[in-house]
Formats: sequence, C-alpha cells, structure tokens
Amino acid sequence: MSFEFQGRTIETDANGFLTNQDDWSEDLARHMAAAEGIGELTERHWDVINYLREEYFDNHQNQPNTRTIIKAMSAAWGEKVKQKDLYDLFPLDPSKQGGRIAGLPESRRKGGY
Repeated sequence: MSFEFQGRTIETDANGFLTNQDDWSEDLARHMAAAEGIGELTERHWDVINYLREEYFDNHQNQPNTRTIIKAMSAAWGEKVKQKDLYDLFPLDPSKQGGRIAGLPESRRKGGY
C-alpha cells in the first residue's frame, strides 16, 4: 500500500505501518493521525509518540505494550494514568495505533495490555 504526502509516495504495509522509518516526520504523523480520525495531536499525543520512538530507536527496538506506556506516562505527567486515558488519545490501541503514527514497524508481540 502507499499514499501521497507532500508530493512523495509513502509506502506502508497492509496495516498502514511505514515500510521505511526514514519517511517519518512530525508533519507526516499529523497527516496520519488526521486520516485515522484522531484530529489535532495534543502535547499528550506527542508525549506518547516521542516515548514510543525513543523506546524503539534508543532501546533495542523495544515496542512497549499499553501497560508499560501507562506507567511511563504516569511518571511523565505526574499523575495516575488509566488505560482509558490512553485510549482517549489513540482509540484503536495506544501501542499499535500510537506506534503506527510514530512511524514504527508493526509490533509482532501478542496482546496489548
């Protein structure tokens, strides 16, 4: 699959994950989020996206599950984050949809929580 963005063809797999992580940019993330019905990305969206990217690129391609994201965002935001809070940001699954918008490859791990 592919789609056009700013005059370029962006290649994705069948589930919409980028096949080339170097294609990713913040503008592309905004475009992908809008296409998935998320709308404008807030600071909290960016916190999750940046966390997922840091974990993948700086921690041996780690792709955290939702439970791990909850713990990390609770620490980052200084409050107890609930699963619902993350699903409000990424309704199709914070780890999967968040990872897709963050430009990461599709996670092959089982389960999300």
